[in-house]
Amino acid sequence: MPSVLSERFSRLDALLTATTPCWQIQPYHHTALAGAIADPALAQALTGLSDAQVQALEADAKARQRWLAPWVPRASELYALAQLAPLDGVPVQASAFLARDIPGRKWAQILAFSAALPAHTGPWLEWCAGKGHLGRLVALTRGAAVTSLEWQSALCEEGRALAQRDGACQHFVHGDAFSPEAMALIEAEQHALALHACGDLHTTLIEQVVAGQARGVTLSPCCYHLIRGDHYQPLSRAGQQSALRLGKGDLRLPLQETVTAGARVSRLREQEVVWRLAFDSLQRAVRGVDRYLAVPNVQKSLLGEGFSAFCRWAAERRDLTLPEVIDEGYWLAKGRERAALVRRLELVQSLFRRPLELWLVLDRALRLEEAGYVVEVGEFCARPLTPRNILIRAVRG
Repeated sequence: MPSVLSERFSRLDALLTATTPCWQIQPYHHTALAGAIADPALAQALTGLSDAQVQALEADAKARQRWLAPWVPRASELYALAQLAPLDGVPVQASAFLARDIPGRKWAQILAFSAALPAHTGPWLEWCAGKGHLGRLVALTRGAAVTSLEWQSALCEEGRALAQRDGACQHFVHGDAFSPEAMALIEAEQHALALHACGDLHTTLIEQVVAGQARGVTLSPCCYHLIRGDHYQPLSRAGQQSALRLGKGDLRLPLQETVTAGARVSRLREQEVVWRLAFDSLQRAVRGVDRYLAVPNVQKSLLGEGFSAFCRWAAERRDLTLPEVIDEGYWLAKGRERAALVRRLELVQSLFRRPLELWLVLDRALRLEEAGYVVEVGEFCARPLTPRNILIRAVRG
């Protein structure tokens, strides 16, 4: 009989597969709604939205689902399938003294994650530990031995000093999570934990837990697009049978929602979007090629040097020669026009962010379930604390 997780995965898979024209688009690549949206009626409706209406729909997921329902008939089912309940747990009683070296939001995430850990009397393995704040809390509150793996030696040294200061039974291992030495750390009586390990780092942990038949694993996935291949390779048998083919652009979709940014960060992000799209329109004209050209990540300090300086920087990285004088007003107007287009395309895509993320999470959960683990999937904290609040909790059956 199919499990609850596999049934949910199957329903999500069918809906996502049927609606790929709505969400497997790349908003930055398009210069017109008609070229991006297959449904002319939806393109026209998006065009008719005012900026204020777009902003209101961006802020209200339920209203967004209702607005899109005429063009995505099963939008309400998709929305319902993406809802997760909080996982049960035991609040952790920890001295504020332990948190004095940790940013407040990060500390709150660590407390919430720790509270969701299952009962376990054996040793723990902290994967991609950083300074080992989570492992140190587990060692102190559970009276347990923790091994913390981290590839940056400086973070290992800081973590060792903090563990010694607080009297935690925590052993740091400096190493690469993909190395045979790291994989050898997995022991049968361990429970592994990973808070926001990225991409292939957490999928590697899942495979090693299964291979080593560890007691269990608790993890919150993050940065699904950070994979070594160009396309996602499903972990579970159910995922491997899916017709979905996900590239890195698709894997970035769940990460596009930001619920924790302050006003200044939001303004800088909006400015950068306009400038990137303005430069893209400029480079199309310069090259005579009507095709998107990606630009690397930029230091935010460069945004204070003006649009022309940004264009020179971007052109240098793409071996382009720009005109001596850049008509800033003209190209920035183009950038603002395209940013409005991107917002409307992302409004459609936003309906699919959480469902696609849950599809990815369930693929991981089903890999563990297929290997004989009892698996739970839920939220370990509220989304305003972190949008990456989904947790997989697996214990060997």
